[in-house]
Amino acid sequence: MNILYLNHYAGSPQLGMEFRPFYLAREWVRAGHRVTLVAADFSHVRARQPLAGREVVEGIDYRWIATPPYKGNGVGRARNIWTFLSTVWRQAQALVDECRPQVVIASSTYPMDIWVARRLARLARARLVYEVHDLWPLSPIEIAGMPRWHPFILLCQRAEDTAYRDADVVISMLPRVHDYMASRGLDLARLHIVPNGITLDEWQGRPAPLRDDVAQAMAAARAAGRMVVGYAGSMGRPNALHTLLDAARLLAGAPLQLVLVGDGHEREALARRIAGEGLSHVSLLPPIPKAQIPAFLAAIDIAYIGWQRVPIYRFGIAPNKLMDYMMAGCVVLHAVEAGNDPVAESGCGFTVAPESAAAVADGLLRLAALPAAERAAMGGRGRDFVMAHHTYPVLAERFLQAVS
Repeated sequence: MNILYLNHYAGSPQLGMEFRPFYLAREWVRAGHRVTLVAADFSHVRARQPLAGREVVEGIDYRWIATPPYKGNGVGRARNIWTFLSTVWRQAQALVDECRPQVVIASSTYPMDIWVARRLARLARARLVYEVHDLWPLSPIEIAGMPRWHPFILLCQRAEDTAYRDADVVISMLPRVHDYMASRGLDLARLHIVPNGITLDEWQGRPAPLRDDVAQAMAAARAAGRMVVGYAGSMGRPNALHTLLDAARLLAGAPLQLVLVGDGHEREALARRIAGEGLSHVSLLPPIPKAQIPAFLAAIDIAYIGWQRVPIYRFGIAPNKLMDYMMAGCVVLHAVEAGNDPVAESGCGFTVAPESAAAVADGLLRLAALPAAERAAMGGRGRDFVMAHHTYPVLAERFLQAVS
């Protein structure tokens, strides 16, 4: 099968997020399919940017579309999105002639790529698949407070409705979307749930060693007799890391060291708080390569993930970092209120209220007080859960069965 996968933010282990398109595409290539992955050459979520043009990575045929760089969520990002979509629109016939896709997947976070993907699918007489990461425009409405009459929101709504009307198949990473999508016109017979997961390759053999600054932070915490609470991932508003710093203030006398590794829009504000409030038991470090994540998670005692308290999570969550935490056998503190909770489902840690510093501090103290053997048993349950339900060979096959 020839698959054309349109994902503005697609990355790779060498470049950084997003990882899901790479992992799915690699499994499809391994199964004998041909995959062309079309992405922008600039994305704010990547650690490193590729060169515009064509590149083959582990059998995946990447097409990096030249786009202008940007910072933040303003006009620059809008220009980047427009450039990407308009360029692929113009190149649609050439892409179809060369790739001859039988399946076209629209998979960017924003929904406007459905119009470009629909053009590609119609030219190729291919099946059109709409892959949902987050519910747009509902996410910016409920998380960022954007008004429903905002032109950007109206544009997103029109695109989402087009997707639910015209896509042959809708794949959602979120598990509790049925009622909402039906309310927007989707025939639920076309809906399939394929969540995020892990790739087994990265968890086999000896992990890549930690970068020196991260290893030194771990060693200093151990030397001071502290347990390590780790966080690895994006540092944006949805990750609610300011709540973790609020909890850190309450934990000033506890034998805990918080080690936060990553990057994002909130990183500078977090750094200012750590310095200004004298949070010496919090270490804020730059992002590490994906290959070092197993070593990082093996070195910590408790893994943390938190969320804002927003209604949008009633539709469920599908965080990549949580899958990594669980695969590593970490005991997890999860600060969330959502339609699903893999931590509670698997029994791999404690779940506490989101955006509550007191609840986060209490949860960390309760986990730290458990015997090491009990924490290890909880972490083992998380790993078993991921192996049963969230490995990419399983997910890639589920995806293909849905679109075939």
